[in-house]
Amino acid sequence: MRRHFLGKFVVVLGVAVVAIVGLSALAGVFFSRGEGDRGPFFPIGLVVVVLVVLLVVRAGRRFASPIVDVMEAADRVAAGDYESRVEVRGPREVQRLGAAFNAMTERLGSNEDRRRQLLADVAHELRTPLSVIQANLEALVDGLYPADETHLRSVLDETKVMARLLNDLQTLSTAEAGALTLHLEPTEPRHLIESAVRSFAAQAGEAGVRLDTRVAESLPEIEVDRLRIGEVLGNVLSNALRHTAAGGSVTLEAFAAGEGVSVSIADTGTGIPPERLPHVFARFSRAADSPGTGLGLAIAKSLIEAHGGEIRAESTGAGTTISFTLPG
Repeated sequence: MRRHFLGKFVVVLGVAVVAIVGLSALAGVFFSRGEGDRGPFFPIGLVVVVLVVLLVVRAGRRFASPIVDVMEAADRVAAGDYESRVEVRGPREVQRLGAAFNAMTERLGSNEDRRRQLLADVAHELRTPLSVIQANLEALVDGLYPADETHLRSVLDETKVMARLLNDLQTLSTAEAGALTLHLEPTEPRHLIESAVRSFAAQAGEAGVRLDTRVAESLPEIEVDRLRIGEVLGNVLSNALRHTAAGGSVTLEAFAAGEGVSVSIADTGTGIPPERLPHVFARFSRAADSPGTGLGLAIAKSLIEAHGGEIRAESTGAGTTISFTLPG
């Protein structure tokens, strides 16, 4: 490819040189004194032509060589080599091309790594419910278990686990791809919070956990997708209640933050170990004893960022606070 491209480039240069020489010859004739006499300007014109040709060739090589590097690297990327990079050199415009190419290949490589990790995680997460379903069905077919409600219920429960996992993955992948459709509408933050608290009041009562709210009197109206923000609040509250023992509390607080709103959910539970804290929003990140899928906080992060907000986690080892902001 390099030889083919440079060959074409040399042909173009050759045409340019011939044109320059032709123009110079005409200039020599124009400045001649008569037949056979080239005139005093001819030697100067000849030197100028040689210098121009040398400059054109040098500039052409400086421009063409980095482009050839990009073309060859693009072929390697097309073949699956996402580690391929090019040296950023040449004129400013060509340097921008090289830098953009390197950024593109880095993102492609990162996306490929995430794709492989996601496939491995999905296979791992689906293996357990599939194994339970298979074992129960085989036992039913072989007559080891009666086909009663108790044994069929366990199969149904595992299919629900799989369905929830697949729905969560679809939401997460759509949000991360920037293809999630948000139905934004003016919303009072207090209504969202009160609705979430009502939904989890019974669960908190059964667990013996106090559910408190602290909502500022005047909060600005925000443009959000009510269903999606409700999903965020549900995921965070569910995690907080799951990791808070009886006698503890979960506090949901909201206050104005500029033209937007800041919301925090703080629990008095077991907390998050320092080594896990930077990864709490990653897919399938969860404690060893957690019954969830490990996708709740990852989905919350994607939905908040899709709204243009930010989310963060804090933990001192005794309790966790998940807080997020939403623009007005």
